[in-house]
Parts: sequence; C-alpha cells; structure tokens
Amino acid sequence: MTEKPRKLSTEEKRQMRSAARLYAVQALFQMEASGQALDRVAREFETHRFGAVYEDDEMAEGDPGLFRAILEEAVSQQAKIDQMTDRALVAKWPIDRIDPVLRALFRAAGAELVLPATPPKVVITEYVDVARAFFPEGKEPKFVNAVLDHMAREAKPEAF
Repeated sequence: MTEKPRKLSTEEKRQMRSAARLYAVQALFQMEASGQALDRVAREFETHRFGAVYEDDEMAEGDPGLFRAILEEAVSQQAKIDQMTDRALVAKWPIDRIDPVLRALFRAAGAELVLPATPPKVVITEYVDVARAFFPEGKEPKFVNAVLDHMAREAKPEAF
C-alpha cells in the first residue's frame, strides 16, 4: 500500500515559493552567462538543485510550478520586462550596465509582476529578500526595493 503524501503547511508552501524565486534568479543568471536554453537550465535545477545536499547543507525544495512560470514569463516577456526595468532605473544606468545578478533578479521579479497570481507588494518583499541573500552587506536591497516599487506601480497601478 502506498502512503499518501502529507499535506504541506502554509509555511512550507511559502518557503517553497521563496526558494523557487531564488532559484529562478540563479537560473536566469546561468542562462545569460552560459547561453543555455530555458528547458535545459530548468531541468538541471529541478533535478539537481531542488532539495539537494551540498557538504551537509540541504538546499530548500522549490515550488516547481512557480519556478517554471517565472522562467517562462521572464524569457517570453524579456523585452517588455527590460523596458519596464529601464524606466525604473536612473537614465545613466540602462539594464545592460547593471550587475548580471540584479539583471536576473529584475527579470524574475518583472515576470511575477506581469503574472496575475502574486500581489505586487509580496513580489517586492520577496525579491528584496533575494537581494539580501546575494548582497548581505551591500546597498543593493534598497536599490532593488526602489526599482521594484517603480516597476510594480507601472505593471499593476490598481494595487497601489
């Protein structure tokens, strides 16, 4: 007799969504840096990164549905998202001049902003947390907060 999988708690689901966002930023960065296609990178993350153990550190299990949705939207809407990001950046700093990790972060966040499911304030909070994970000592989280606030107001003005 097979055992029914246990139902995930609200907190476990939230953690899986947060992990999916972090993985999406990493995957978008990897796609840009290596020139690899979406499906190849997504499969690598889903089979080798989600829940993997490295030197006694267990990686979080990601929400595969959200992870794929972010990647697919970021790729299919990249021009629109990059233009939205450019409008939120200072004129002297177009998206192609910023740090590639931040570029991947803005693309992932922008993808979620154009998807209907997640409220924009949640998107902003989640990706500021992702920025803190990558830049724990820097000013980047404040920068990310300001840029994403501008992008969110453009993408979903009715939410503000």
